[in-house]
Amino acid sequence: MSLDLNTVLKDWPHEPGMIKVRKVTGLDGREKLQLRIDLGVLQMEMTGRPDGLRPHGCDSLLSYHQNRAQLAEASGDNYELTPEECSELQQEGIQYYHRYVSLFQLSDYAGVIRDTQRNLDLFSFVDEHSQREEIVWNFQQFRPYVLMMNTRAKASLLLNEGKFADAMREIERGRDTIIEFFQQSNFPELATKSNEVAFLEEWLEEVSAKRPRSKLELMQREMESAIAKELYEKAAELRDAIKVLKASGQTAEKLKS
Repeated sequence: MSLDLNTVLKDWPHEPGMIKVRKVTGLDGREKLQLRIDLGVLQMEMTGRPDGLRPHGCDSLLSYHQNRAQLAEASGDNYELTPEECSELQQEGIQYYHRYVSLFQLSDYAGVIRDTQRNLDLFSFVDEHSQREEIVWNFQQFRPYVLMMNTRAKASLLLNEGKFADAMREIERGRDTIIEFFQQSNFPELATKSNEVAFLEEWLEEVSAKRPRSKLELMQREMESAIAKELYEKAAELRDAIKVLKASGQTAEKLKS
């Protein structure tokens, strides 16, 4: 069997600016995730550490260090990561980045939520166990992007279920979390320049525009239109109907409680 990768790649060309992802079945019978890059393909496991390794017998390097930190804490000791260990953790985090970007392309939002939350936990762990600010920022600088991807996945799941209001609240929560992160960092001015915040605000407007309107909202909009056209009798009828609708809604809420 030829080891030349061209035999694999010739029918799956790289296209600059495009993220090309596919699922394949591995020789072990399990699904694998493949990401096409300019010089070849990255192949990842669907769960666990993307490269399939178990460093020190653990699910990941992060898990290994978390276990050691817990043991140190139980003994009353401080657990501090070395720069070399932080570098290894960062390389591992990049693996999860490649996977959650790939999973997003396949609309596997649950997988995106899992892997983005994992990297958010990584950033927090390094923040807690490294005393070097430059190392901590090497991780934290990516928090806004990872929060955005986590928010996109959570909101997308809700939109797939038709829960527009819940999705909008999730987008608002993600946006506000990113802004809060910048405000508490050494670079608060970045909150107004953040591409992640801008994206979520634009998406929020799009979702709001597509959100199905309730009967009450439609009636209120119709009343405003009638007033603008000086159709005051119609506007008055709509106003009274809105009052009745609101009253019936309040009564229903009381009965539920």
